[in-house]
Amino acid sequence: MARPRVPLLSRERIRDAALTLIDRDGLAELSMRKLAAELGVQAASLYGHYPNKDDLFDDLATGIMSHVDTSAFDTEPWDLALAAWARSYRSALVAHPNFVPYLAAGPGRRAENLRAADAVHGGLVGAGWPPRYATMIGAATRYLVMGSTVGSFAGGFADDVQVYRDRYPHLNQAHLLRAVADEIDDDSFELALTAFIAGLGAIYATVTG
Repeated sequence: MARPRVPLLSRERIRDAALTLIDRDGLAELSMRKLAAELGVQAASLYGHYPNKDDLFDDLATGIMSHVDTSAFDTEPWDLALAAWARSYRSALVAHPNFVPYLAAGPGRRAENLRAADAVHGGLVGAGWPPRYATMIGAATRYLVMGSTVGSFAGGFADDVQVYRDRYPHLNQAHLLRAVADEIDDDSFELALTAFIAGLGAIYATVTG
């Protein structure tokens, strides 16, 4: 009986398998050998598509960042555009939180990051923000987004009430957080983003008035 045919390798198939492994096991656990095993091929088969792991990671980064939408800066006031960009940015990253540490390194060298940075900076300066402030706003938004995706705050609590009830009386409801972690994390990001943009609004009046 003929053996089932292994689908031909493609860059897309390799990327999908790599993200599956990273999502499951973490960034540090991915190797070309493990990736090849996941795909049912020899590691040497991967190198015709990606000469090394860094090339693969850069392609993964490009794919993730390509989902970040900055188009609101062309049509909306700066505050609404900033909020839309931040939400789109977080949505792209939260799908693959284990990959965020790689995205945090060297953002100024990747075309997709530079495209987004250019759109954000241009939109803010065009709205009247001084260039230095536009740079800081872009950086601060990035910190907010990445910080909200590298790990779940609510998901980090144990679901055993005994862990908290006796020693930490103000955390007597902490054991409930894990069950609603996604909701708490999303709402916490929205709270931080709303407060951040409201604070910027007060600064805007002083630097453009």
